[in-house]
Amino acid sequence: MSDNLFFWAGFLAFVTLMLVLDLGVFHRKMHKVPLREALIWSVVWITLAMLFMAVIYWDYSSVSAAVARKKVLEYLTGYLIEYSLSVDNIFVFILIFSYFAVDEKVQHKVLFWGIIGALVMRAIFIFAGVALINRFHWIIYVFGVFLIYTGGKMFLDAVKGKTIQVEPEKNPVIKFARRFMRISEGYSGPDFFIRIDKKLFATPLFLVLLIVESSDLIFAVDSIPAVLAITQDPFIVFTSNIFAILGLRSLYFAVSGIMVYFKRLKIGLALVLAFIGSKMILADFIDREIPVFIPLIIVVLILSASVIWSVIENYRAARKQLS
Repeated sequence: MSDNLFFWAGFLAFVTLMLVLDLGVFHRKMHKVPLREALIWSVVWITLAMLFMAVIYWDYSSVSAAVARKKVLEYLTGYLIEYSLSVDNIFVFILIFSYFAVDEKVQHKVLFWGIIGALVMRAIFIFAGVALINRFHWIIYVFGVFLIYTGGKMFLDAVKGKTIQVEPEKNPVIKFARRFMRISEGYSGPDFFIRIDKKLFATPLFLVLLIVESSDLIFAVDSIPAVLAITQDPFIVFTSNIFAILGLRSLYFAVSGIMVYFKRLKIGLALVLAFIGSKMILADFIDREIPVFIPLIIVVLILSASVIWSVIENYRAARKQLS
């Protein structure tokens, strides 16, 4: 575990700076995010995430070069898992924005503040999860079984063609908000709150934000145990998680229009969760420690195979329509 406060403070300062620049400079004016801009930001966030591996190596090299290399691989594996699982978030965001007919010009703002909340919630989850594992080692088995169950359920849903359903009116957070807050009848541009007759009202856009936040909370329950199966180092888990989340907005705008074509990716994600859960359970029963690069290679192969499968299936469907 990195106990160097300089690295923790530096990372948090960097994240804060990037978020301020994002909303205060680059997206100060509300606008529809075009594909080119989304792709550029996706490349920026992925590049920053990859460059951060040099910081991790520098941090842990004070222990030994071998430890530094191991931590870099743990970070890369965790980042890849989190980034891949973010695909499910994108499906949900698409459904939420479609259900509430959210203007494309304000979607970035909703996702921005949604991710701010996600950063806080995931930080709490990560440190709570690490503390539980350190205090009660058997929690690892609970996490492992949960991941296998989640992966199995996701796999069956994907095979059956079952799609994600968004039912806002059944969301307990929305029920709570409607009961204790005044909600305006319609949208008011990018505002989450407005005043009517000197009374404060939340807008429907605020309800959308609440649903986005609660959805990410549900996804965090799956994704964070998956990374804890790779490492229990809070610095590695936290930084890999945060970089994946920070890249989620640009990923949404870059691929939301083509997500429907990656039908088999969900099967790949299900297999990844089941594999990580199995590794978590079996780790204590294997005499030798499993090298970190092995889970990394397996995860990459599973995800690559599911993407290739999706592309081939779409190509065949397209040719069948033309013939």
